[in-house]
Amino acid sequence: MDQGLAGDFSMLRGEPPIKFLTKANRMEREGRDVVRFEIGQPDFDSPENVKEAAKKALDEGFTNYVPTTGIPELKEAIQEDIEKTRGFRPSKEQIMVLPGAKPGLFFGLLATIQQGDEVIYQNPFYFTYDSMIGYLGAKKVQIPLHEEDQFRMTPEQIKERVTEDTEVILLNTPQNPTGSVLTEDDVKTIAEIAEENDIYVLSDEIYSKMLYDGLEHHSPSYLDRCEERTIMIDGFSKAYSMTGWRLGYVVAPEDIIHKMDLLLADAVSCTTSFVQKGGVEALKNSQDFVDHIMGHFAERRDAIVSGLNEVPGFSCIEPKGAFYAFPNVKETGMESEELADYLLEEAGVCLLPGTAFGSQGKGYLRLSYATSLEEIEKGIDRLKEAMAEVV
Repeated sequence: MDQGLAGDFSMLRGEPPIKFLTKANRMEREGRDVVRFEIGQPDFDSPENVKEAAKKALDEGFTNYVPTTGIPELKEAIQEDIEKTRGFRPSKEQIMVLPGAKPGLFFGLLATIQQGDEVIYQNPFYFTYDSMIGYLGAKKVQIPLHEEDQFRMTPEQIKERVTEDTEVILLNTPQNPTGSVLTEDDVKTIAEIAEENDIYVLSDEIYSKMLYDGLEHHSPSYLDRCEERTIMIDGFSKAYSMTGWRLGYVVAPEDIIHKMDLLLADAVSCTTSFVQKGGVEALKNSQDFVDHIMGHFAERRDAIVSGLNEVPGFSCIEPKGAFYAFPNVKETGMESEELADYLLEEAGVCLLPGTAFGSQGKGYLRLSYATSLEEIEKGIDRLKEAMAEVV
């Protein structure tokens, strides 16, 4: 029977971590101790003041429907944060609050592309990009990232691939899975390429507050202030350790926000009311929490990179943002997935093969260092011991 599906569900890959997560969970139920490097989730509790704000909203009965695009107080807080971090103040009509950042990616693509349009994006990629682009019937134009370029998607690579069918350039900086960060010149030049060719820029900036070594975040929105072509996505999951709250937002041209408003209204009506009160508290008050966890992440980054470079057959460059390490394991002589399976089974270390993030991940692994220094040290010791047996 013809099911009448508009999209190709075979393109929805699901989350590659599930295979390894499921196996690691089973091993733990069987009594094995497993070091977990597979999930991109901060191990810190959400800020106390944010939790209290949400509790207060619940106690006060703030549990009804709210405007589809978000409550006014949160929009104001987003305006202030964007002005402080990106240098311009968007109108409230340019802002939409969403149940997580992922809907911003999906709705942003739905609002801009049709079947056959070309979308330029990085490889290795965050797997959701690839799934969504494929599901919507767009043409995938993947740009290979190279370790010698610090895994940056360069303007030169983009310019070479722009055609009359290019509709969207999808940016992610700081980047998942490699932790790379685009330079200011990179971002400005990409924004200019988009303007010259009348192309949308879908900019995933969920790690915008998570940089090291004094680096600053740069957004392609600098050129058009999200009034013409830039669709900027950010949220609370990573920097505020609020993954389960499912709270994100988009800043975009008003006509794009209108389309996304219609999509969200039909899909879920609105983002959870009392959760948005927590978002107001996160943005409007002290950012000490972000500074605190980034101090810890910097220590963890140094520890895991140093440790990985001591594992036989491994080499790892230093990530500049987010909380992922992407070591090169080509000298081991093993395929990425084979090696990830071996390390989980033999060493009790759960990590992800680079190929879960695209073909350019061949010969690499991804490790999230969103865990304690103690666990990182234990995991590195296990990796050293396991790889000494095969290299």
